Amino acid sequence: MSHFERLSALDASFLEIETPRSSMAVGAVCVFAGGELVDATGAVDAARVRAYIGGAIARLPRYRQRMVRVPVVGQPVWVDDERFVLDFHVRHARLPAPGDDAQLDALAGRLFSQRLDRDHPLWEAWIVEGLRDRRFALITKVHHAMIDGVAGADLLAQLLRFTPDASVAAAPPWTPRPRPGGAELLRAEIGHHNRRVGAGLRWARDHLRTGVPAELRASGRGIVEALRAGLAPAPATRLNPPRIGPHRRFTTLGFDLAAIKQVKAALGGTINDVVLATVTGGLRRYLQRHGDDPEALGSLRALMPVNIRAATDAAGGNHVAMLLVPLPIELADPTRRLAAVSAASRRLRTESDQVAGVALFEQIADAIATGLVSNVFRLAARLRAFNVTVTNVPGPPMPLYLLGARLEGIYPLVPLFERQAVGVALFSYAGSLDVGLVTCWHTVPDLDALAADVRAAFAELQATARAAPAITAAGPAAPR
Repeated sequence: MSHFERLSALDASFLEIETPRSSMAVGAVCVFAGGELVDATGAVDAARVRAYIGGAIARLPRYRQRMVRVPVVGQPVWVDDERFVLDFHVRHARLPAPGDDAQLDALAGRLFSQRLDRDHPLWEAWIVEGLRDRRFALITKVHHAMIDGVAGADLLAQLLRFTPDASVAAAPPWTPRPRPGGAELLRAEIGHHNRRVGAGLRWARDHLRTGVPAELRASGRGIVEALRAGLAPAPATRLNPPRIGPHRRFTTLGFDLAAIKQVKAALGGTINDVVLATVTGGLRRYLQRHGDDPEALGSLRALMPVNIRAATDAAGGNHVAMLLVPLPIELADPTRRLAAVSAASRRLRTESDQVAGVALFEQIADAIATGLVSNVFRLAARLRAFNVTVTNVPGPPMPLYLLGARLEGIYPLVPLFERQAVGVALFSYAGSLDVGLVTCWHTVPDLDALAADVRAAFAELQATARAAPAITAAGPAAPR
């Protein structure tokens, strides 16, 4: 019996907005202490790692499926890839001496620049050997149409273990299910459309007399609020050129999660607020060094995905609402920046209906016009609705292992949209906050300087937090 799975409107939008200059792959650079997987020369037992990955994806059907389109309407669906070959997806590379972190970052930037081949399942994993101190890395790329950040964290749960167990389970036999014909796909798509529209009409009929439920009215207000925010252009900066290039630079940062919590305890807000205030301070420093006036620019705007996945939802795909969060780079005082970020975030969480509104909009698009979401993304890029993307995904607080090799750090990648040259992705793991910075090579050639600015911004917040008790004793309390 034939089998296929339809992409949601949000999943499909990441296929539609991808361009030759803007790959829509998410990814990560995972660095491991080699253990028994690495020999004295630094070579990794790649065959063993590949076999292990093959066993892990046996529990993730999407990783052996490719995308095809429904005739006439063009709706994308997933079907089993009858030509699936694991070696095509799990590849092997070696860094030349000295095998330092800068070389690993450069390799990651090149790999993240390349678009995934749509004739195959949309993912790759690169086993990278030759790192100093008998370490190795696993660089993963997965198309955003397949997963969001939380689903990507669930993928880690399949690949990594909480104990240094080095056993490799054999992958069970797999037989691809038959692909449906074009006529079957078209009939199913028409049926899906009719069912969703019919359900909507029945709902409207049932509520003509009783009135629209309060939660739906709130969601409607949220749609209007989100559209109003997105139609107002963000400030024009050197980080938002008319056109980005296809080449990426990538680098990594690490922060002590306990230090971030200390700043939060002293100055207020949440961990995410401290992160956003750090990014804000880093961007302010970077723009100032290039001769731009932050006070004249005013607040930048960050596109920030918010998880709306139900706790019981273990499926892949995207379950996020995209929110616009102000980044007040015009404020010179780090305490005031954090207070402003915290107030804006609190408003979005507790006073705004945007999360519910965006979720409702995605449901409407899925029912009547899948292209609505991708068109909104294109319009947002054309209007410069945001300056940067910032995403923060919580990970496990305890160490993880791959075939006995301890995971030292995981540095995520968020894709760049058109007219957006900087992306910041964060992942908390085992007491640290690991940061992946990605930029358009030509727009931000000095990525190392931007990374140093972000570090300096956090150091500034730390210094302010240490002085907070003295400030409170000497005068008015620091704003929270």
